Amino acid sequence: MTARRAGTSRRSSPLRGRRRAGGSPTRRLVSLLAALALGLTGIFARLILLQVRDASAYTALARDQRVREVTVPATRGKILDRNGRALALSVPALAVYANPSRVVDALAEARTIAADLRLRSNDVFAKLTSPGTFTYLARGVGLETASALQARHLPGIGFLSESRREYPSGDLASQVLGVVGVDGEGLGGLELRYSAELAGQAGRAVVESDPNGMLIPQGTYVDTPPTAGEDLVLTIDTAIQFQAQAALAQAVRQNKAKGGTVIVIDPTTGEILAMTSYPSFDANDLAHATAEQERNRAVTDVYEPGSVNKVIAVAAALEEGTLTLNQRLRVEQAYESYGHVFRDVHTHPTEKMTLGDIVAFSSNVGAIQVARGLGDETFYSYLQRFGLTSRTGIDFPGEVDGVIDPVDQWNGLSMATIPIGQGIAVTPLQMAEVYATIANGGMWIQPHLVRETIRPDGEVHPVPAAATRRVVSAETAGAVAQMLAYAVSVGTGQAAQIAGFWVAGKTGTAEKVRADGQGYGDKFVASFIGFTPASRPALVIAAILDEPVTEYGGVAAAPLFQRVASFALTRLHTPPAPPLPRPPHAVEPD
Repeated sequence: MTARRAGTSRRSSPLRGRRRAGGSPTRRLVSLLAALALGLTGIFARLILLQVRDASAYTALARDQRVREVTVPATRGKILDRNGRALALSVPALAVYANPSRVVDALAEARTIAADLRLRSNDVFAKLTSPGTFTYLARGVGLETASALQARHLPGIGFLSESRREYPSGDLASQVLGVVGVDGEGLGGLELRYSAELAGQAGRAVVESDPNGMLIPQGTYVDTPPTAGEDLVLTIDTAIQFQAQAALAQAVRQNKAKGGTVIVIDPTTGEILAMTSYPSFDANDLAHATAEQERNRAVTDVYEPGSVNKVIAVAAALEEGTLTLNQRLRVEQAYESYGHVFRDVHTHPTEKMTLGDIVAFSSNVGAIQVARGLGDETFYSYLQRFGLTSRTGIDFPGEVDGVIDPVDQWNGLSMATIPIGQGIAVTPLQMAEVYATIANGGMWIQPHLVRETIRPDGEVHPVPAAATRRVVSAETAGAVAQMLAYAVSVGTGQAAQIAGFWVAGKTGTAEKVRADGQGYGDKFVASFIGFTPASRPALVIAAILDEPVTEYGGVAAAPLFQRVASFALTRLHTPPAPPLPRPPHAVEPD
């Protein structure tokens, strides 16, 4: 009995073994609660991080997905002519944009949008598939066109209100007005020069859109209202401008010219009534305009003026007293200087000529003799005083300087070429201002295109008074006017005569320098610049044709002056004025 007990092994209960391995129920419960508490603590910690530390970042992220800030363009001010007729104005339009992330079928939508807006489908597709959440598809879309596209409810396509620049008269004064870009910035002309006044102040809007990119009317909308721009009132008269453009286009065609320029000025105020160059362009169709058409060549291009420059030497001689009206000069057919021979266009024997004869019959030899009597320094000083060595300062961008060498750089030929308008280059406006100075009694007045600005509240602000300076005495200016009237009545400018009115003016026929700069070729610039009525000037008109086959200013340009002046006199209800007395003369006209 005893041995069996000693040799028998004692087995352990299975239940007792499991209890030892798993621990007591209390311990397991504590562990579970500890794990749960640790998990909840992590969750609460994460919530705290999300809702406290990172809250602003996630709020901004969510906001960026549906809210954006856009600029609200201001309504650009109108440009009006002197009588209040609108030449440029802004009309309501819509900008079409896309949220590429919301576009469903980019290819189909691109084709639809391109067809409605007359765009290239490839360009539209590229924008619809571009990264980001906002891209413009088209700007300044007409309301009718945009409304048709809106009705399609294309996913990811939205619309914003803006304005579009329109020019009601198409190409009328387009080179003066300039154009505006899609963002409302002036790109040229007065639109550029007065961009700050016209543009106004843009506003700001924060808008909310739905998942399809469409604006939510009840969404966030915090805005700063835009301030409209000022209106610009020009000196331009649309009727005279229209006639000047039509007459110039006709003259270019009739004379088979390359182009031309016409300027109409009120000599007593410096106001530009018309300014145009040919060819021109339609400001509403900028895509088809060339750089040559857009250029306002009256102020941005220079040319050799030819014989219209002779009045400066004549006026200077009278003002300085080196010659008198009655004095006669012995004028030969040709004049030689440093191996170069200068001739009068019309063959004549050696004869006596007064200043009036030299102007009326456009004697090159006579003008050279008059200038040489002044001397280099004095003659150059009058070129300066008449404004040929500096810009006019007109309120227009891109005006260029004349090209005249300083007197200390002149050579032996300078006093032969410059008096007859060769070897120098000026803008058409600079040359027109020479004649405006004579017409204004010897007083130069700065030309300008803008009369006043009108603020959105209706307050009118006239532009500062034009700068003036005395160039020659009224007596000298009156004597030169007599010579110019004589040139039209019996001299080279007879084609500029107007029935019932007296005209004073001068023809110019200038050889053009070859394209390679090596001397003169066989092409010309023909011009006539003058004023009317001669004894009480109301208008100064410069008529210039580039490379007319008819060559001469008296043939090509004088009739252009006559057509524009005849209309302008009627338009302005200008009464006739008495004729000027003829200046002393020795040469009897044929």
